[in-house]
Amino acid sequence: MLGSFQVVHRGVIITPSAPKLRQVLALLSVSANKVIGIDQIIDELWAERPPVSAMTTLQTYVYQLRKVFRTSGDDSPVLTTRPGGYLLRLAANSVDAHVFEQLAERGRLELGAGNVESAAETLRAALRGYRGQMLRDVPVGRLLHSETVRLEELRKSVLELRIAADLQLGRHHELIGELTNLVALHPTHEGFQANLMQALYTAGRRSESLQVYQRARDALARELGLEPSAVLQQLQRDVLSAAPSLDTRPAAGLAARTGKAVEPPAQLPANVPSVIGRDADEADLREALTAAPSATPPVMLVSGPPGIGKTTLCVHSAHGVRASFPDGQFYARLQSTSGAPVDPSDVLADFLRATGMPRDGLAGDLDERGRLFRSWTAHRRVLVVLDDVVDAGQLAPLLPTGSRCATLATTRCRMFAPSATGLVDLRPLGEADALALLVAELGNDRVVREIADAQNLVQLCGGSPQVLHAAATMLRVRLHWPIRRLVRRLANDDASARERLVGELGIGGSVHATCLLLPPAARAAFPALAGAAAEPLSSAQAATVLGVDEQAAESILESLVEFQLADVAPPGDVEDDRFRYGFSPLVRLVAAGRLEPALVCLDGV
Repeated sequence: MLGSFQVVHRGVIITPSAPKLRQVLALLSVSANKVIGIDQIIDELWAERPPVSAMTTLQTYVYQLRKVFRTSGDDSPVLTTRPGGYLLRLAANSVDAHVFEQLAERGRLELGAGNVESAAETLRAALRGYRGQMLRDVPVGRLLHSETVRLEELRKSVLELRIAADLQLGRHHELIGELTNLVALHPTHEGFQANLMQALYTAGRRSESLQVYQRARDALARELGLEPSAVLQQLQRDVLSAAPSLDTRPAAGLAARTGKAVEPPAQLPANVPSVIGRDADEADLREALTAAPSATPPVMLVSGPPGIGKTTLCVHSAHGVRASFPDGQFYARLQSTSGAPVDPSDVLADFLRATGMPRDGLAGDLDERGRLFRSWTAHRRVLVVLDDVVDAGQLAPLLPTGSRCATLATTRCRMFAPSATGLVDLRPLGEADALALLVAELGNDRVVREIADAQNLVQLCGGSPQVLHAAATMLRVRLHWPIRRLVRRLANDDASARERLVGELGIGGSVHATCLLLPPAARAAFPALAGAAAEPLSSAQAATVLGVDEQAAESILESLVEFQLADVAPPGDVEDDRFRYGFSPLVRLVAAGRLEPALVCLDGV
């Protein structure tokens, strides 16, 4: 991949010859062991102009790739279908790009810990994996182009770190030729310029070191209209004055001076351009997160039923305020794909490594890691985003303590967290916002032309952003379909259309993930109750359905309400405290069609 694209599986070269098929495999390989969305693959292959047959063609490609893997002698499901996309299972060291990133991270941490010789060799091993232009024989769309740019920038950063390590080891004479070539190729890269200045100065060639600065200044002015950075200007002054610090660089060399050795963590997932229908909620979150410093840093919780867009809103809001947290943005998901809560000790280890702390400096105890993280954040401006918090016990150890820090978390249940300073409870979109979402996905002309059918589709989707996106995806890859065709198929209980709406593209995976958190009795009862609740039912009716007493049935129903799988219809009489419990049509459909076997085997989503 870091060169010509080639896949070797079980000792057999299986790289497809067809360009589009190679492109799909390359995208799946880049995202190995993670789900890559159907929308993302279609966008990669055809950008703004997917053919009418895009979905069928993609399924054909997946079928062909599965045949290729079977030909290699592997009977296990290497390429599997997941809700909303596909997952390619590969061993951790199977993708050279991933190995490169692992070695780069290890080398960076070794350098930060002062193990300079070991770091130089590790970084050199990482760079050996590059064999020229990445994916040079694969058609590249937007996603693969973005990945090649990202890895190329990382390669430059790793190269600069390796050079910094070699400078620390006194290899300046050997580096001058390499650095001269690098600055010729990258005349505005100030890190390479600084390294060459350092190498020449250390080799006793001070006048040439100053000439490098002048050429760098000319290139920056000519190509970018900029003056050299403060770091490069300070280096020039140090060379002019023969500053003693030039002979005693810190362990990370000049990369540390340019901020490359340990950059502020930036772990937020990719942003989306906008979140329709959530302007007020987003404004509340931004205001709370960026409020004036106080002794109690803000901790905002976002709650809501499956498919309501909790994660999307949080990630978008976090990107909107990231400039207020220049010392880093951390992100973690606290529910695993198997439904189990993630150990906060493991999350803290990831956070601390992102700050540059070497692995051997991490204590194995949760309390100790928590103290280290609180100490690191005490005088910094840091944002922590926690997705799918299972309980308040997970949340507490991960909170930063600085007065200008903040935490934003999503939760599938209505939880009480003593540390929370605010709650945003998301509800389904109203008709106007839901129609605006369809317009954003399908275009104004198409929606206005079929406005009555679009309104019917909104009603069938129940105001769920995730289901609306799924419906829009179906229509976007079937340009020949009028909206009424999908509405008719959904209204007539067309199995394949509904399955895609709540399963492959829709909220099925989200409902399943929530169900995995339920107490065992509620998890076992959910499919039966949802199937029986065409109309809201009482606890007495639920007891009849489940064959338990009314108190046990009410306890189960209240658990389902707590995890936002059921709603409560208030009693008509103010003196009556007997509630009735209902389930949305989409949740009922998921429960009836998908969850019953899944709840038995507890497969991951």
